[in-house]
Amino acid sequence: MKVIKQSFALFLILLINQSCVSKGGNKESKDSDLAVKSVSGFVMGVDLSYVNQIEDFDGVYKEDGKQKDVYSIFKEHGANMVRLRIWNNPDWIYGVYNENSSLYSGFADVKKSIRRAKAQGMAVNLDFHYSDTWADPGHQTVPKAWENITDINVLSDSVYQYTYSVLNELYKENLLPEMVQIGNETNCGLMHTDTNENFPKLSICDDNWTSLGKVLNAGIQAVRDIDAKTGKSTIIALHVADPKNLDFWYKGIINKAGVTGFDVAGFSYYPHWHTEVSFSDLPNVVKNLRADINKDVMILETAYPYTLEDNDSYTNIFGAESAVEGYPISVEGQRSFLIDLTKNMMDAGAKGVMYWEPAWISSNMKDLWGKGSAWDNATFFDSSGNLTKGIDYMSYDNKKK
Repeated sequence: MKVIKQSFALFLILLINQSCVSKGGNKESKDSDLAVKSVSGFVMGVDLSYVNQIEDFDGVYKEDGKQKDVYSIFKEHGANMVRLRIWNNPDWIYGVYNENSSLYSGFADVKKSIRRAKAQGMAVNLDFHYSDTWADPGHQTVPKAWENITDINVLSDSVYQYTYSVLNELYKENLLPEMVQIGNETNCGLMHTDTNENFPKLSICDDNWTSLGKVLNAGIQAVRDIDAKTGKSTIIALHVADPKNLDFWYKGIINKAGVTGFDVAGFSYYPHWHTEVSFSDLPNVVKNLRADINKDVMILETAYPYTLEDNDSYTNIFGAESAVEGYPISVEGQRSFLIDLTKNMMDAGAKGVMYWEPAWISSNMKDLWGKGSAWDNATFFDSSGNLTKGIDYMSYDNKKK
């Protein structure tokens, strides 16, 4: 099947105008229709992958002192897309809790989150990590089920079958995402850390562009085949961390790896770590990338702290050194940073900004490194779980600036 690049605008027009009855006879829900319309403009995204776990372990969200559904809070304050990570088989969570635990960010947990997002009329970005655990620039661990694969064709087929199967099951329950990420912060590639000696080499940092391209194209093809089956037109994004890598990575992935069937060149921007491209220079980097590769561009992860206080024993990642000049570490500083970042991206022609885990408040949840939250000072909730003004950037009228 020939993959044809579609612009964001065309994608949205096709989705909004399509029949409410898809191929196969499944009637689209009212919630799904609302979700489609919600991304007709600039994407204001929030990653809420931790929420189910937080709520299962005593986390409570409030607005004006009253407990409230957190998905409703974000919707009412301007969010129109929810980003959710999915891990192949995160059974390590049994070791963190017990054998009766939910497998957070596994398929069943993701379905629950998608339902919550669509019930609020928000679109969904499903982020395939292609790992059983966290995938980021330094960690791209092969899923256990695939670790003994030695043939690139078998691996590509495994990626295709897994991606297709997940999306097909979601389709059966009217839960298809509007956007799909093929990989998470794949700076050097997918599945390239701590691999068996004969596992296919997928690191572009070792010049394995062709192999990585084959695997990425398999994931993209699975999405397009689901589109063909369902009549949808899913936004497909790739994702790297740090704007300094945008030009090198995306030109390489297109020209060396032969990956062209994606729609969005996504990236993470955390000024705490990503210091080579200044805040003021970031819009030019985005403008130049758009012009050079003819793809839409989007920030898929960002965050900024609002306090230096730590609400639990889990040491916070962001400290005083995380501040950007002109934006103090305060609620107003966080809000102003996000207003300006969003306006800069709009002016540069980017298609959206997604905030990573703005609801990872302190609770009794645990992960591999601690109990509580390492991010509680970068959420939009104070130490009591009450909503702060930091969230207001999503509903701010950028025409004022």
